[in-house]
Amino acid sequence: MDQSQDFAETIGLQCLAWLVGNEDLLPVFLGATGASEGDLKLRAGDPEFLGSVLDFLMMDDAWVIAFCEAHGLPNEAPMRARMALPGGAQVNWT
Repeated sequence: MDQSQDFAETIGLQCLAWLVGNEDLLPVFLGATGASEGDLKLRAGDPEFLGSVLDFLMMDDAWVIAFCEAHGLPNEAPMRARMALPGGAQVNWT
């Protein structure tokens, strides 16, 4: 596993932990993804699941900012991490 994949999975895990600790946002994530609380533990090591966690986070700038501030990360870190996980490559339509 290369360094960018390690970085991406670390950011994804931090985001998952942040969501789990957010009692208002966790139910929204579970409802939006169809994941159960048990899935969070079972799939925490799955890069595709971590990608879905980051996709959810990036739906709202306020969530991105709050997560990044809580972890001392630049606001573009979740997007950079998402791009390194499965399904995260940007599509160029031109």
